[in-house]
Amino acid sequence: MSIHIVALGSECPGGVGPGEEAMGQGQLQGGLLWSYLGHGAMAGGPEESSLSNPAFMEYTSHVFGDVTVVVQDCPSWDLLDSDWASVRSVLEQADILVIKYSINDKMAFQQVRNGYAPRLRPLLRHWGVPVILVAVGARLNDEGPPCTCPLCASDWSSCVPHSEGLQLSRDLGATYLELPSLNHVFVGRYFGSVLEYFMIQCLKQKAKERPEKRRSNKLNEPHPPHLEQPARLPPIRVEESSFSKDLQWLLERGGQFADVAFYSGDSGKELGWGHAAVLCAVSPYFRQLLLGPKARERPISRCACRGDGRGDGGPPSLLSTWDGGLGMEDGSRPDGHLAGRLSRLVVKDPLLCLCLWETLMFLYRGAWEWEHLQEAVGEKLKNSLAVAQLMDRVRSFMGRDKGSRDTPNARPAQLGPQSLVNLFNSPLYSDVIFMVQGSVLPAHRAVLVARCDVMAAMFSGKYAEARSRVVPIHGVSSDTFLSFLEYLYTDTCCPASVLQAMAVLVCAEMYQVKRLQHLCEVCVCAYLQSMPSRELASTGISVIRLLRRAKCHNAEQLYVWLLHFIANNYLIFSHKPDFLELSEEEREQVERLRWPSRGYLQELSEYQQRRRKLKKSRCLVM
Repeated sequence: MSIHIVALGSECPGGVGPGEEAMGQGQLQGGLLWSYLGHGAMAGGPEESSLSNPAFMEYTSHVFGDVTVVVQDCPSWDLLDSDWASVRSVLEQADILVIKYSINDKMAFQQVRNGYAPRLRPLLRHWGVPVILVAVGARLNDEGPPCTCPLCASDWSSCVPHSEGLQLSRDLGATYLELPSLNHVFVGRYFGSVLEYFMIQCLKQKAKERPEKRRSNKLNEPHPPHLEQPARLPPIRVEESSFSKDLQWLLERGGQFADVAFYSGDSGKELGWGHAAVLCAVSPYFRQLLLGPKARERPISRCACRGDGRGDGGPPSLLSTWDGGLGMEDGSRPDGHLAGRLSRLVVKDPLLCLCLWETLMFLYRGAWEWEHLQEAVGEKLKNSLAVAQLMDRVRSFMGRDKGSRDTPNARPAQLGPQSLVNLFNSPLYSDVIFMVQGSVLPAHRAVLVARCDVMAAMFSGKYAEARSRVVPIHGVSSDTFLSFLEYLYTDTCCPASVLQAMAVLVCAEMYQVKRLQHLCEVCVCAYLQSMPSRELASTGISVIRLLRRAKCHNAEQLYVWLLHFIANNYLIFSHKPDFLELSEEEREQVERLRWPSRGYLQELSEYQQRRRKLKKSRCLVM
C-alpha cells in the first residue's frame, strides 16, 4: 500500500520565483517533508517527475515499515498558473495535502489567501482530502508560543499574525500548525504526529476498500443470495409558482375589483386603477396614505409622508387623497361587484405620472428585479437624472431601514409572496367573510380572484357570492380552509400531519388549485417516508385508504407514489386487513414491484436449508 502526499508552497522567506529552478537538491533536503522523512527519502528522476507535472518535484520514502510514501512538492504558487488543469489532476490523486508558508513572508501569504485559496476551497470540499496548513518561522517579538494580543503585534507589518493563519485554515477546513523552525524536534513531534495520524486514517480507509480475502476453509460454504435495492419511488413534480403572474393579471385585468383610482394632479385625467389591500400590504407609504384618520366627514386634502419622525421634513409629497379618505359610495362600478368605497389618489409628481404603470407593476409583481424596473423607466424617460429621481420616489414607497436611509443607491427590500402575509386572516380592507363551521374568516376578493380561477368565476359572475359579503363554505373544516387561504396569500403550505395534508389536497382539488395539490402530495410523501418501519407497522393511518382518496380526488402523482410505497414495504402492508381492499389491477402491480421479491425469498429459504444441512454434517464429524 502507498500514500500520496501533495505539498504546495514554500516554508522559506522569498520562496522560488517564476523562471527559477523549481527545486534543487539542497532545497529538498532543507524542506519540511524531507526533514520528516529523513535519510530514507529518495528524489525521483527527471523522467519520472515530468510525467505528472514539471512544477512538482517527486520523491519517495517508506513509513511504518512497508508503506510507501510518494511526495510531490511544488515550492512556488506561480509555477502552478501555467497549467492548472494538470495541477488539478495531481490534486485529485492526493491522499493528504500539505500547504506551507513562511511567517516572515507576508506577501506570499496574502497571495495564497486571496489568489489560490478560493480556487482550492471548492475542490477540497468536493474531494474531502485532509489538509494540513503549516506556518514555519519565528516572529521577531516571539520568545515563546505565538501571542495574538494587539500589544505584542509590533512586527505584524512584516509577519503573518497567528489569527490570520488560523482563519485561513478554517476557510480551507485544514489543521493549523506553527513551527518556530525546521528543527527535528518540532518537525517530528508536532508535524509528524499530525501527519502520521492522517496517514493511519488513510490506510484504514484503503483497507476497507480492498476486497476481503476469503479463507480456503470457507470456499465450500454457500453464499447468501444478493438482495437488490428497492426500486426508487417516483418523484412528485410541482408546478412553478405563479404568484407574480397572478398579481400582474390582477393589475392588468382586475379592474372590476379595484378600489383605488389614480388621477393626474395637472390635468385631472384618470391614470389607472389599483387595489388598496395589495398596495397597503406592500408599501408603508400607501398604508399611511390610505389608513389615515378614520373620520367619516369630508376632510381637506391630506398628504402622506410629510415627515419621517426625524424632524427633517421627510420625502416630498407625491400623492394626496380626497373624497373622504377611504372614499364615498361609488355606484359606477361594473356589474357583479359589490358596491364599496373608492379611494381617489391624485398623483402630484410629473415623473410618477409618466411611469405610474411601471411603478405599480413593480409593486404588484414583486419578482421584478430592481435593475429591470430601472431599465424599463430608463427606456421611457431617456434621462438619467430623471430616472434617478423616480427611483428615489419608488424607494420612498417601499420604505428604507435605518441602515440604508442615508445611502442614495440603497435598494428596497425584496418583494415576493411574503408581501401579502399581513393581509392573511386580517380584517384590513376585507370585503368578504367566509363562514366555515361557525368560524369567521375575513378575506379580500382581489387576492382570491387573482390566485384561484374558481374564486374568480364565483365572485365575477351572476352568482349569489358576487353580491353577498358573507359567503358560507360547506364540506370543509375551518382549519383546512384556513390553510387553503394561507396558500393563496403566501404561496406556501405546511400541513401539520398526513391527514391535514390530505384534507387540504381535497380542498385544493375542489377549487382547482393544482400547485397546492402538488405541494400537499409532497407533504404526504415526506411524512410517510420519515416514518420508521416499526411506526409504519403500528400507525393508525391507513395507507390503502389514502390511496383510495388520492385516486378519487385526481391526485395521480400521489396515487402512483403510494402504490410504489406499498410495494417497497410489502412485508408490512401485506399483513394488514385493509390490504384486501386493493383492486385486482392494483394488487398485480404491487406484486410485480414488491420488495423483497418472491425470487429472493425462495433463494433465501434454500440458502438457510443448505446452512442447516452443513451445520449438521459438521456436528456429525466432530
